[in-house]
Amino acid sequence: MPTVLVPRHRFERWVSNFGDRHGETALSTVGGALSGAAADGSTFTARLPFEARYDGPGDATDFVGSFASPEDWGLLLVRKGGFAVGRVRADRLVESKVGQRHVQGRTKAGGQSQQRFARRRDNQARQAFEAAADHAARILATDAVGTEIPVVTGGDHPAVNEVLADRRLRHLRVLAPWITVPDQRRAALDQAVRDACSAVIEVLNA
Repeated sequence: MPTVLVPRHRFERWVSNFGDRHGETALSTVGGALSGAAADGSTFTARLPFEARYDGPGDATDFVGSFASPEDWGLLLVRKGGFAVGRVRADRLVESKVGQRHVQGRTKAGGQSQQRFARRRDNQARQAFEAAADHAARILATDAVGTEIPVVTGGDHPAVNEVLADRRLRHLRVLAPWITVPDQRRAALDQAVRDACSAVIEVLNA
C-alpha cells in the first residue's frame, strides 16, 4: 500500500484534494488513526507523527491540531559509506554530524582476488558503521540511566541495523516512519526532520 508523508501545514489541503479526486469522503477515527473513505471506494489512513494515537472526532482540522513532536529525539540515517546523526528539540536540529567513509563497489574479478576484495570491502563497511555508532552514541547520549530517546531511522535497513546493534545505543527507541534518503548530506538530514514530523498516510486507490 503506497505511503506518503504530509507535513502539518499541508494536511487539510491534502484531504481536500483527495476528495476532489475520489468523490465525497467520509472521515472517521479508527484504531488511533484518521480514516477516509471516498465515494469511489478509495481509502486512506492517516497516522500522527512519532506513532502518537489519534482519538479525536474524526476531523481533519482536529487531526492537525493533534500534531506534536517529542521534546527531545534523534535521527539516524545510514548507508554503506555514509551516515548522518542528528539531535532534535521538537522540530529544531540542535546538533548533528554527517560523515562519509569510502566503501569500494563490487568487482567482477574471480578467485582469490575476489575474496581479498570482498574482505577489504567488508572491513571498510564495518569501519563506516563503527564511525556512525561512535557519533550516534555521543550525539544521542542520555544523562539519566534507563531513559529512552525516540529515534527515527532511514537510509539502508541492513546498515541501520548494524549500527543499532552497538551496545551503546540500547537506549534508543526506534519510531516510524522509515526515512528514504538518497544520501546522508546535511540537506537530507534537514529534510528528514521535516519528514519525521509529518503525518504518515497509507492510500488505497480503487
